Amino acid sequence: MTRLSRTFSELRRRGERALIPYFTAGDPSLGATRALVLEAARRGADVLELGIAFSDPLADGPVIQRASQRALATGVTLAQVLDLVREVRGEVRIPIVFLTYYNPVLAFGLKAFAHAAVEAGVDGVIVADLPPEEAGPLSTEGRAAGLDLIHLVAPTSPPDRMRLIARRSRGFIYVVSLTGVTGTRGTLPPDLVLYLRQLRAVTTKPICVGFGISTPEQVAAVAPHADGVIVGSAIVGLIEAHAGSERLVPEVGAFIAALKAPLRSRA
Repeated sequence: MTRLSRTFSELRRRGERALIPYFTAGDPSLGATRALVLEAARRGADVLELGIAFSDPLADGPVIQRASQRALATGVTLAQVLDLVREVRGEVRIPIVFLTYYNPVLAFGLKAFAHAAVEAGVDGVIVADLPPEEAGPLSTEGRAAGLDLIHLVAPTSPPDRMRLIARRSRGFIYVVSLTGVTGTRGTLPPDLVLYLRQLRAVTTKPICVGFGISTPEQVAAVAPHADGVIVGSAIVGLIEAHAGSERLVPEVGAFIAALKAPLRSRA
């Protein structure tokens, strides 16, 4: 059983949902990311998602685009982020997944990436621009190394495609809650619950919802219908606001704790 599957099984046993905070690795620095990862795990995160900065982040809105630009400006590389995971793995027991694009993985080498990621302590990878129809080579290398390849399903995915994505996704299924890029939203899509019910009808794998979720109230609204909630832009925006301040880590930690609160069991 993988670290991801153990985590979701234990959460289900306790009647909880997973909180998955997202950080752009290296924003504002690798040292700050390390401190944020440790604080997130301490304040209730169940899985951590680390974004690999890329020059053409087509799925990301302006907040995460700016974070990627800042990380790239400091020279952060995929190899350095792997080293970061290796450093924190002794202190952080929860799963860590990467969110990246296919170009950095191809440049690193599919087999080399899968084995280096697992050796460092990475549990899964989300490749935002890699559809399941084209993911065979990476999926093969990941499966051999023990790295879960997590696919995204969108509101525009018809039932047959939902089934395909559900079959091929390992670890969990990343549900994109809306059409468009990442970013905070004042309200969630009105048909989100129906969309989640349609996906749940074709799979028993964990379903985690991201894109647009930015407040504890929105987390609470999604929680009854999913196995986990992913929060990115709201956290990255808070990091941007407090970069260079001694309040950075405690402010982000407090926000993560507030996001986790509605996901805990009420039994």
